[in-house]
Amino acid sequence: MGLLENKVVLITGGTSGIGKASAILFAREGAKVAFTGRQAQAGAEVVATIEQFGGSALFIPIDLTHTDAIAAAIAGVVAKYGRLDAAFNNAGVSGGGPIETLTEAVWDHIVDTNLKAAFFCLQAEVAQMKRQGGGAILFNGSVLAKIAQPGTSIYSASKGGIVSLAQAAAVEFGPLGIRVNSINPSITRTPMTDARISLDANGKASHPFGVGIPLGRLAEPEEMAEAALFLLSDRASYITGQALVVDGGQSAM
Repeated sequence: MGLLENKVVLITGGTSGIGKASAILFAREGAKVAFTGRQAQAGAEVVATIEQFGGSALFIPIDLTHTDAIAAAIAGVVAKYGRLDAAFNNAGVSGGGPIETLTEAVWDHIVDTNLKAAFFCLQAEVAQMKRQGGGAILFNGSVLAKIAQPGTSIYSASKGGIVSLAQAAAVEFGPLGIRVNSINPSITRTPMTDARISLDANGKASHPFGVGIPLGRLAEPEEMAEAALFLLSDRASYITGQALVVDGGQSAM
């Protein structure tokens, strides 16, 4: 029996990277998976991959910065599968630069996607889970919510907000049987980061942000998916309000 057997799980930003790896892993672990994204073709490909091994998946095309559409997306999951047991609020964008060069438009783009949309996803998810008597919610933060690096000010602020939001929600909704946590990855090999990752002569991925990671390599999306799987499963039934850093030891330096 899989860790998410017969559970209904929603993943935001599920068409690539950590979200895609999570959708496939969760389905292999027995979940009925609903996931959001903005790329219809990529969404169809993830559904096809899951259905090939007998899983069930629902792709919801949505731009989560249009927050008035989020409640309807959650309602669509419930209409198909009858409930919502767990949610991984994973969707996000990167971006940054020196603080003195950043504009309000850059701030709005990053914060609206990474923090504002995640808040309103939380709100809609909790509304459904309250009706069911409980559930589990996970946010995708970043190691940059815990450590500082040049050129990441707005991104770090948005992810620091995610960690604090998860903790506040855990305290508020714990009495209702709803667990809330965050995972906080170091740089991971995804389409969002590929443009900033280079390969050395031996084919090993490198990146300035990854220099000095004790494990000596960048993370893979599947490694983050495994951490997310545990925190959303019943094996983490007494874990809430925690920010799990999954960074190869980077923040210990």
